[in-house]
Amino acid sequence: FINHELIQNLLNHRVLTQNVARLLALSLRTKLSPSVRAAAVNMSTLLVNRPQYSWLRELGLGEDNDGVYNGCWGGQGQVVTSYCPANNEPIARVRQATMAEYEETVQKAQDAWKVWADVPAPKRGEIVRQIGDALRGKIKALGSLVSLEMGKIYVEGVGEVQEYVDVCDYAVGLSRMIGGPILPSERPGHALIEQWNPVGLVGIITAFNFPVAVYGWNNAIALICGNVCLWKGAPTTPLTSVAVTRIVAEVLERNHLPGAICSMTCGGADIGTAMAKDERVGLLSFTGSTQVGKQVAMMVQERFGRQLLELGGNNAIIVFEDADLNLVVPSAVFASVGTAGQRCTTTRRLMLHESVHDDVVERIAKAYKQIRIGDPWDPNTLYGPLHTKQAVQQYLAAIDQAKQQGGTLVCGGKVMDRPGNYVEPTIITGLPHDAPIVHTETFVPILYVLKFKTEDEAFAWNNEVKQGLSSSIFTKDMGRVFRWLGPKGSDCGIVNVNIPTSGAEIGGAFGGEKHTGGGRESGSDSWKQYMRRSTCTINYSKDLPLAQGIKFE
Repeated sequence: FINHELIQNLLNHRVLTQNVARLLALSLRTKLSPSVRAAAVNMSTLLVNRPQYSWLRELGLGEDNDGVYNGCWGGQGQVVTSYCPANNEPIARVRQATMAEYEETVQKAQDAWKVWADVPAPKRGEIVRQIGDALRGKIKALGSLVSLEMGKIYVEGVGEVQEYVDVCDYAVGLSRMIGGPILPSERPGHALIEQWNPVGLVGIITAFNFPVAVYGWNNAIALICGNVCLWKGAPTTPLTSVAVTRIVAEVLERNHLPGAICSMTCGGADIGTAMAKDERVGLLSFTGSTQVGKQVAMMVQERFGRQLLELGGNNAIIVFEDADLNLVVPSAVFASVGTAGQRCTTTRRLMLHESVHDDVVERIAKAYKQIRIGDPWDPNTLYGPLHTKQAVQQYLAAIDQAKQQGGTLVCGGKVMDRPGNYVEPTIITGLPHDAPIVHTETFVPILYVLKFKTEDEAFAWNNEVKQGLSSSIFTKDMGRVFRWLGPKGSDCGIVNVNIPTSGAEIGGAFGGEKHTGGGRESGSDSWKQYMRRSTCTINYSKDLPLAQGIKFE
């Protein structure tokens, strides 16, 4: 049964494409088969066709979207539907890449590199500056899309786009600064220099939880270094990949540069595997789980390729007896609940000195109950849904395991009775520090609270997990601070004091040790990962002295 009045109203609304409008209008006038009528209704139920989501059109998105860009848009592979985690309703569809389209894209990217590598680095920086400005112009719409498709709250979605913008600004300055030193030569009439050159094609595989920012960290720095990029975003956030690529492509086309400088192939494991095994990919940057990252690393190493891995994190906050609890409570809540526990830097272990344990648990539990849960695009919401239904099952399984291993549920622990993938933020106490579930990174909002006695004990517990991404202590003891930063302190890539484990700045190198992968992105000297170094000796004399004083006459 079709509500004629409703459909007529839809027909009058400008957000419907002409094809949908014609199909629905035809269904009003004629007796169509049930399958055709079902198709008409299905097309009208996509969120992209609803008036409140008309801003999706500003990003160039429609019902069916091309998932391949290499200077031209295409996509002949599997059609995937993107769903909104807040209500599990379909947003729109994307046509993924075939292996033939992947091959064509790599070839076009290689051709584009021949052009891009000849552009002086400061000129490349100018293009990146324009990309940043283009992102600024679409920041609200793009942030809304991140919120709609990934599920994080609106302010986090906008903040993620802002990270890409900030990295573009950083890269512009960097484009006039990258280079190697002139070193003193031991031989007279000789110059010894370091020359840095681009690796060529940088493959970028990103995860669902930061579908804009992680690409931005890689893309902006890789571009000013003289590389071209091939992006495969997460299969569950393809609309964000398409929208970002459209913004970047417009900048390249406006400057009469090959669009394949920033290529995109939406796809699944087949595309990712091809990138890992492809010797034409000079550097593969992979962000995702440790399990998949290990497989990627082995494939890249098989061909002696270069890799940049940003994998899991089982991050801890350690609270000592002298800590300022007015800093501890909001820090722990933000770091454990932000993005519904789906950041790689999320705090998963909260270690409390026995003298403050009960007080902190009581205060954090009280704060958890005040967290505003709702639609992620509502500006008053602080906590949204998990990204997928599978994540909800992982949440429930982790809670069951924690209970079986001796944990006590302080708050949370249930799936919420509302549309979408909502679960209650959860606190669990009483587990041993080495319980299997505590050592397992579960990408959900579960906080394991541990009680410790001594500094040595706390530092050891921090380092005993396989991952080594982010860590933080809260203390006023300056001696302890420098022990924490020193060789016997935290073994993580991010080592904080009196701030949360999450919320890293773009100016520092981002990444971790051990099973986190060892890669570094964004600031500091991370640009070196995107370039190859040559040591060059130039003889400008008429003699031929050998190094180390060797005589060969």
